[in-house]
Amino acid sequence: MDGRTLWYPQYAQSVQLADIDACELSQWVLDPKWEDRERVKAPPPVPCGPFAKAWLKRTVGNKSVTCNVVSYRVDGTAIARCTTGARDLALEMLRVGWARVASPYLVNGQYAAYQRYAMAARYGMWATYVLDMNEWRRKAVDKTPDRRPIADFNLLAERESEISPPFADARKRPLRTDR
Repeated sequence: MDGRTLWYPQYAQSVQLADIDACELSQWVLDPKWEDRERVKAPPPVPCGPFAKAWLKRTVGNKSVTCNVVSYRVDGTAIARCTTGARDLALEMLRVGWARVASPYLVNGQYAAYQRYAMAARYGMWATYVLDMNEWRRKAVDKTPDRRPIADFNLLAERESEISPPFADARKRPLRTDR
C-alpha cells in the first residue's frame, strides 16, 4: 500500500511494518543538488512516498511474506515484523534509506545501525531534504496523490524538526548579485 504497509487481499487486512516509518504516498522531498537558484526558485522534487512503495514492492516481488503481529493500531491495522525468506522487510527499507526508525526506543538495535549507515551513505530519502513524516502528516493540508511539490517545499521551509542529514549548503541562501 505504501513504504511501510502491506495489503493481504485474501484477508482484507493491512499490515504495517513494526518500528519504521516511511514517507506518505503524496509526500515529496527535495533534492539538495539545486543548481541555478536564480532561475529555479525551488529545489528539484523527489517523490519519496512512491519510491518507498516501489522499493518495498520490488523487495517482496511475488515471494511469500511471513508476518509476526506484535500489536494492533486503533483502526485494526496489524503492526508486525515481516520477512520474505531470511530478509526482514523493515530492515531492508532502512538499509536502502526509504524508511526511518519510528522511535528512539527500538526493540531491534540493528535498525538504528542500518539507518545510520543509510544516512552516512546518503541512500534514499537521506540524499534529500526530507520533512519528518509525523510533522508532514500534521501540517499537510492537501494529502491527495496529485498535490504539487511546492507545497512540501513550503512545509520544509517552516519545519519544526530536522531529520535530513546536514548538507554543507543546507542553510545557504543564493547570493544576490543585483545589489
